[in-house]
Amino acid sequence: MNRRFIRKLAVEETGAAIPEFGFVLLPLLLFLMGGLDLGYQAYLRSVVQGALNDIARTGSLEGPTIDCPGAQLEDRVRCAIEARSNIIARNATYTISMTNFFDYSTIGRSERLVTDHNGNGAYNAGDCFVDLNENGSFDASAGRTGIGGADDVVFYRVTVSMPRMFPIHKLINTTPNYRIEATTAVRNQPYASQRQPPTICV
Repeated sequence: MNRRFIRKLAVEETGAAIPEFGFVLLPLLLFLMGGLDLGYQAYLRSVVQGALNDIARTGSLEGPTIDCPGAQLEDRVRCAIEARSNIIARNATYTISMTNFFDYSTIGRSERLVTDHNGNGAYNAGDCFVDLNENGSFDASAGRTGIGGADDVVFYRVTVSMPRMFPIHKLINTTPNYRIEATTAVRNQPYASQRQPPTICV
């Protein structure tokens, strides 16, 4: 009787699906959470970029209407970007910078040399340059802080940090927070004459 029972037990397959499902459950959950996490991250990036583009266009107008408190236009722009993104970005922290430039070609570049006495392509004492940010000295970045004035180009950079929707960082080597970055550059409307930066020789 024992032999018959053992033979029957050896060919019995009832319930085999349970341990098989246990083997695939963890990889399946990891794959599912990873996919949802990536999808949410892409959606968050799209919302932040869309909010930035919309507010940047509004901020480029003369006397823009932005339904946010703040004494300065820069404060109202920051508030509006956060308010639009907070719909899906819960418990998020924001870093928002606004830098204005004379034109698109000066974004991320140094101030322009007018004369280069030794021909080395770099600024040296005695060379003349266009002081685009009007601070009296040659700078590696030609930008000024803030939104600037008429016809200036404003470069916006928004960085959002918030906790991940799923604790996937405990299962794979990644950070516990999303870090989303959005940038855009918009020229202010020509509602007045653009300032003309001086040429300085020192």
